[in-house]
Amino acid sequence: MENTRTCVFTPGYPPLLPDDLTESLLVDVLDRVRVIHVTGRSRETELLLAQKAHSKNVSILINAEKRREGLDKLLDLADYAVCSTHFPQDWTESPSSPSALLSMLIRLPKLKFVIMTLGEDGCVMLERCPNEVPESEETDIDELHESLKQSTDFTSVLPVCNSSMVTRLKGNVTGRLYIVTAEKIPSSELMDTTGAGDAFTGGLLYGLCTDMTLKETLTFASRVAACCCRGLGARTTLPFRTDPNLAAFLGA
Repeated sequence: MENTRTCVFTPGYPPLLPDDLTESLLVDVLDRVRVIHVTGRSRETELLLAQKAHSKNVSILINAEKRREGLDKLLDLADYAVCSTHFPQDWTESPSSPSALLSMLIRLPKLKFVIMTLGEDGCVMLERCPNEVPESEETDIDELHESLKQSTDFTSVLPVCNSSMVTRLKGNVTGRLYIVTAEKIPSSELMDTTGAGDAFTGGLLYGLCTDMTLKETLTFASRVAACCCRGLGARTTLPFRTDPNLAAFLGA
């Protein structure tokens, strides 16, 4: 069957348990850390680490692929969320993807942005912004998304990041919507999409830990994901800092 794949997940052995994370170890692990990454696969251990990170004002990025036991507690602590295509609607039971992103920001007041990945169609992000917009009527998130799509260049070979103006949305949320296109990879170069999502998340983490703007971070992450798709397996073509594809971001 085309366009399908099977991923075999093998957790580390022996598993890292909450009792393994002593107070002194947690302090050492989080020393000089800007962002930690959690997925909910090792929920009790990750929750302990996330709680300590939260107490030390270390940002938390969560990958939410599907509903898991204990995931909600991690979401409550998260500063940033990267979600699979269907997770926002599955979690919020909202009628549309854009309204689901908004519902996540309403339900998770600590969340600074939420990203919904769309594979070869790129991603959509809703960012929470400071409430500095003059008094105005609420903007419908679905209408805002449709308008932004109309002004986005989907013909570009390289990733394009198009954003709306900061606007007042439902639920007293002030935010900015982003549409990011994926790099168009020639069929002769496209080898394997395994690990592309993780590569995208890695690019996001790098951008969040440096001085990149959000737009730069999103397009950088998209390029890193595209590099991953040009080789077999999840790691063979992950880029180095000297990769010419990243020169515009890293000065390589």
